[in-house]
Amino acid sequence: MNRGGKIATNELRGFVVTRSATLALQATLPSIADNNRLRLFSGSANLSLSQEVARYLGIDLGPMVRKRFADGELYIQIQESIRGCDVYLIQPTCHPVNDHLMELLIIIDACRRASARQITAVLPYYGYARADRKTAGRESITAKLVANLITQAGANRVLAMDLHSAQIQGYFDIPFDHVYGSPVVLEYLAAKQLSDIVVVSPDVGGVARARAFAKKLNDAPLAIIDKRRQAHNVAEVFNVIGDVSGKTAVLVDDMIDTGGTIFEAARLLREQGASKVYACATHAVFSPPAIARLSSGLFEEVIVTNTIPIPEESRFPQLTVLSVANLFGETIWRIHEDSSVSSMFR
Repeated sequence: MNRGGKIATNELRGFVVTRSATLALQATLPSIADNNRLRLFSGSANLSLSQEVARYLGIDLGPMVRKRFADGELYIQIQESIRGCDVYLIQPTCHPVNDHLMELLIIIDACRRASARQITAVLPYYGYARADRKTAGRESITAKLVANLITQAGANRVLAMDLHSAQIQGYFDIPFDHVYGSPVVLEYLAAKQLSDIVVVSPDVGGVARARAFAKKLNDAPLAIIDKRRQAHNVAEVFNVIGDVSGKTAVLVDDMIDTGGTIFEAARLLREQGASKVYACATHAVFSPPAIARLSSGLFEEVIVTNTIPIPEESRFPQLTVLSVANLFGETIWRIHEDSSVSSMFR
């Protein structure tokens, strides 16, 4: 090496290059290695969403053997080396919840035993989230129980969308990225150019979510439904707080299960003079009799995302399903590249 000359050279695998070229090449090597370490796998719960995420990232889903023994036990085997890789496992814990949760835990365990460097459980829908605290004696807090199971199985990080309550993030002792489906819904509503909008929270618990939604919808006014829940999946509405007469009401919630809450809210909004009612939710759980309620004619449109797969028999004319695949793909890439995730939602 000529320390005093203008050109300093290094030998790199038989080639003589300038120092600047060597440094430029070395700068690219870590990112190339990191990208080669990115692996994406899918459980059976929502394969179509996983395939869309893979297309966004420009990679293929990892090969996996999935079968059942005669007694129903699940067998999982990863079909490629993932030693030292950053693995992302996409699996919403939707119906059948117990099967899909157990499948997720087994895949995590298989990846851990295959010496993956980091395992991220990607849960588009987090099941068992509604029991997030004790409201009566001798109850289980299943949201915390599931957090413990995922952590003990070997996950190093969790990525989830629109938790039933944000406090669930605190149930994990590993990094947790919480993302929102609202950007795709807001973009869709903006394209419709609705006029005289009022954003409505179907209950007091969803006010923060509805307020954030209204702020991004050109600071639309906010209304709240006064609701009482008599039992699980049984809701009774009493009053509307706010002016909805003659307005286009946009009901915002994190999920639609049996549809009781949002159906009763829509009925009350119509009685209070709302000209149109749109229902927006991230997770389309759609347990019976949700389809009958949502297709009853009360709603102009029911807008959901594809965090949970919706079979053809559960679709109806008023239903619109928006994809969150690009949002998940971008989030996974940012996590992998150690970039900001929260900046996507400002």
